[in-house]
Amino acid sequence: MTVTADEVTDARAGHADWLHIAREMADDLATDAAEREQAGKAPLDEVARLRESGLLTLPAPAELGGGGGDWRTAYAVIRTVAAADGAIGHLLGNHYFLSCSARFFADRTRAARIERESTAGQWCWGGGIASHEPPLILTPTSGGYLLNGYQRYATGVGVADRLVVRAAKYGTGEPLAVLVDPARSGVVIGSSGDAFGQRLAAGGGVEFDSVRVAADDVLGSLSPDEGVLSPFASLAAPTARLVSVHFCLGVAEGLLAEVREYGRGMRSPWQPFSPQPWPDSPPHDPYALTVYGELTVVARAASALAEQAVDALVHGLEQGEDLDDEECAEIAVLASVAESAASRAAQEITTRALDVLGADAASARHGFDRFWRNARTHTLREPVAHRLREVGDYFLNGAHPPFALPA
Repeated sequence: MTVTADEVTDARAGHADWLHIAREMADDLATDAAEREQAGKAPLDEVARLRESGLLTLPAPAELGGGGGDWRTAYAVIRTVAAADGAIGHLLGNHYFLSCSARFFADRTRAARIERESTAGQWCWGGGIASHEPPLILTPTSGGYLLNGYQRYATGVGVADRLVVRAAKYGTGEPLAVLVDPARSGVVIGSSGDAFGQRLAAGGGVEFDSVRVAADDVLGSLSPDEGVLSPFASLAAPTARLVSVHFCLGVAEGLLAEVREYGRGMRSPWQPFSPQPWPDSPPHDPYALTVYGELTVVARAASALAEQAVDALVHGLEQGEDLDDEECAEIAVLASVAESAASRAAQEITTRALDVLGADAASARHGFDRFWRNARTHTLREPVAHRLREVGDYFLNGAHPPFALPA
């Protein structure tokens, strides 16, 4: 597909406009992020703010009533929002992927119909289709299906207008992506109030008791078996993984920015009890400068890998059905590399950045701990060990990564 100069200019202008909106949203969220996180209430107001800003419909095509943003823009928005409020950034990223999931798994007519309805209603999407969740059971019946079972955890379910879940078709066991209206009879949304992080991601368990599902709301197969999914459909996995990447980068960069601003006006925690002259503030403390230098390297290295993976993904998406298996595998590996680096960066930065503030960083009034708790909760649900094994197998043996969607 050939892209004209005018289209490139329009895309850049659109990208800048959306980032401006995202920065305004992030500034708004940052003003009371610590207080809201400690309260842990359902993020109904936060979702209303996202809806009012237009960010919920950003990735939907303009001709279907959406914002016409591409994935490069969507990732930048996720990262910007996550820097201010990690849980809301993750909720938004999950919404972006699920609201676009029909593009990968359904036929074009059905995908367009779903996205048109979504933008018209400004739906917020929740759920999850990761393979490590126990499968729900989808049983054929007259006029459609019945959905039964319990999903232990899914992001955004407490505020979602629509859910996308994984279900196994009764009799064959084939995994399918299923669209569900949570207002339907038999859907019971639970709470995840015991989580130490991601308290504002509206996550929780969901029970489905003989929930009616129309045949048209079964989006398509999630089977990892060779030949079932096209290379283009398989790009759903790296697309979702890069949501995780930009959440991690946003949280890491958000804490670094807060620590930098707060630390400029305080006394160095490493000042020795010595009559010798010693810098009395982190901006001149050699130990603080070393920590900032090390963490900046970690953040920028992960960011560069993320940019490389996004470039490859956007190019693959533009190829559409012309994409081949080898190109898809390379994109998946790059996304796994970026996810591994971003996960490590988030964990290291949210742990070590507070060292430059010392004991004062432990004060609950600052809310610095929320960055670590949000990052750690996410990385526990999405460990990178499997991604590293896939990268190693591809490097050593040329093995294509299996189709696996993140939590």
